[in-house]
Amino acid sequence: MSAPTAERPRPQIPSRRSSVESTSSAAERLRWRNHPEVTSPGLDRSNPFEDDHVLSHDFFPSSSDNDGFGDGDDGKNGDPEKRIHRKAGKAQARKTTSDAGDMGVLQGAEKESDERRRLSWRERIRHFTWTWFCMTMATGGIANVLYTVPFRFHGIYALGCIFFILNIVLFLFNVIMISLRFYWFPKTFKASFLHPTESLFIPAAIISFGTILINISQYGVDQTGVWLEKTMMILFWIDCGLAISFSIGIYLIMWSTQTFTISQMTPVWIFPAYPLLIIGPHAGNLAPKISDPNRALLVILSGYVIQGIGFLVSLMIYSAFIYRLMTQKLPRESLRPGMFISVGPSGFTISGIVTMGQALPEVVPEDFMGKGMGELAGKVGMIVANFMGLWLWGLALWFFLVSVGAHYSCVRRGKMDFAMTWYSFIFPNTALTTATFAIAKALDGNRPIQYVGCAMTILVIVTWLVVFSMMFRAVKIHQILWPQKQEDRTEGGWKQQSAEEQRRRRYEGGLDGSEEGRSRGWSMVRTLSRRGRPEGDARKRGWSFRTDPT
Repeated sequence: MSAPTAERPRPQIPSRRSSVESTSSAAERLRWRNHPEVTSPGLDRSNPFEDDHVLSHDFFPSSSDNDGFGDGDDGKNGDPEKRIHRKAGKAQARKTTSDAGDMGVLQGAEKESDERRRLSWRERIRHFTWTWFCMTMATGGIANVLYTVPFRFHGIYALGCIFFILNIVLFLFNVIMISLRFYWFPKTFKASFLHPTESLFIPAAIISFGTILINISQYGVDQTGVWLEKTMMILFWIDCGLAISFSIGIYLIMWSTQTFTISQMTPVWIFPAYPLLIIGPHAGNLAPKISDPNRALLVILSGYVIQGIGFLVSLMIYSAFIYRLMTQKLPRESLRPGMFISVGPSGFTISGIVTMGQALPEVVPEDFMGKGMGELAGKVGMIVANFMGLWLWGLALWFFLVSVGAHYSCVRRGKMDFAMTWYSFIFPNTALTTATFAIAKALDGNRPIQYVGCAMTILVIVTWLVVFSMMFRAVKIHQILWPQKQEDRTEGGWKQQSAEEQRRRRYEGGLDGSEEGRSRGWSMVRTLSRRGRPEGDARKRGWSFRTDPT
């Protein structure tokens, strides 16, 4: 019998350190674990919204920054005892940081970094986003509400004119500021159209322009000559063209460049349809002041068509919003002011169709929709508009109450960071207020509904004063006009290519599973296998991957 062979000793494998013994600090681990997924849609990986000198500050330095390699001879050829003491000091510092608590370290570093940064006004203008036009939307909405209040008293017309003129001044201010942003930082113009959040607010500029036109029709046409009436007719058609172009364009850009999930859904997705939603109220205020009935009828019919487009698009997005609430709960508290945007589509549609319906019997010709049917068609159209408005008024009230209830936790906590989206507390609710007055008028001046509308008028004016003053405070304490504070911040909405795009690229590259794709793939493999080899060896071996036994 042969002697038993000695068992070969196993190589000793060094034991792995536990993650808790890692030399990296707990604050750095938490930072990378919570880092948002960011992928720019283009080849340029830099963030066009940020200042280069601001991003150069690293408040969570890595170990390579502190290893002492640049400290003269001590880093490389110095005394080993000094290096040991330096490493021991780093370990003790990391342990102290971990004991202090990850969140405390992160918040303290963020606060310290915010205090250390000092940006000039030119650098702060870089973060002047399209959401600032929400301010002019809300201000013009207040002027619109004051014009429709049924209980007139001395000074209410002047108060409405003050908000109207202030809105024009603020609109010019916004245009100048955002023009300076794009002039000084040209890259931000294209980036604002591709950003998943800021691009949604680009129509706010068109809405503000349309709101100013509504105010001109209300406060100006009756007080001037025929020249303003003709001018407003031209501007109405320009407003219609801009509303259609921007609503379609913004949605096409979103659908072509962005990838969203249902968990990211907010009523802000309705915002590109908002320019369409104010065409109806515009037509309803302008048509009764046009001297030519045929032109007035044309304005009303176009208003019905465009208003229908805006409301039906919004209605389809409503379903996604309800599905998101059923599956993902309420949006986080900083996004909840946007829930009031869901009130706007119904509110503006009520105001538009009711006011247009009430003007319809006065402008229809005698043979409209059939010989001798003009008068009947006008009256039936008015009745249908009134009942449809009453039906949608309940929907607007329902969304209003849901949005108010969603802010209960914010009020209980007593703190919510300011954002320009706070003007969502005002503008959609001005639509609900004007819709309430329109319903009261349709019901022969219903007093209780008028009282409700007056109470809502007081609330929206008080809310405007609060939000407007909070805006100045937010500028001072760097909550807005500051890097990573507004809608131009870096966020996880910048998605990678979708699975469909990746499959299409693989197919174009010959890597899919089809017969033609496999043929192209093997052809590529044969070409690469022959490349860089002697000619005779290439003919002998062909495309085979097998190694030569010799």
